[in-house]
Amino acid sequence: MEFRAQARYMRVSPQKARLVLDLIKGRRVEDALNTLTFTNKRVAATIHKLLRSAVENANYLSSEKGVDVDIDSLYVKRAVANDGPRLKRIRPAPMGRAFRYVRRIAHIEIELAERGKSGESVATVVAREKATGKTPARGKAKRKAPAGKKKVGARK
Repeated sequence: MEFRAQARYMRVSPQKARLVLDLIKGRRVEDALNTLTFTNKRVAATIHKLLRSAVENANYLSSEKGVDVDIDSLYVKRAVANDGPRLKRIRPAPMGRAFRYVRRIAHIEIELAERGKSGESVATVVAREKATGKTPARGKAKRKAPAGKKKVGARK
């Protein structure tokens, strides 16, 4: 089973968040938390809090919903930082001009999964329902390729 936690609209560049997320991908949760504790980046505290939230989501499902989860065997299956909306700001410049700059925002998402005793992933995947056997039509017939531009003044 997979457990997720996400933090949206975090005031950090996604590129900077990915630097920290790359450190914890594929690690056990305990190792990832220790790594984040000693990482010297401002976003590490946010990611640490998000990782603890994902563990608590797994703990909640194991106790309240009756899902059998071994918290000690969880690992970080997926950790991504996507772009959020950008804040466009103006900075005064000399001689009455203005420079635009962009403040970036990230949506950070962490997904945990459970590893078996042999080390392979135990995540269960829900199968899609099968259709009637026919494949759905993929759209209309093939379209013609657009004609090339004609040169102005070219004669035949």
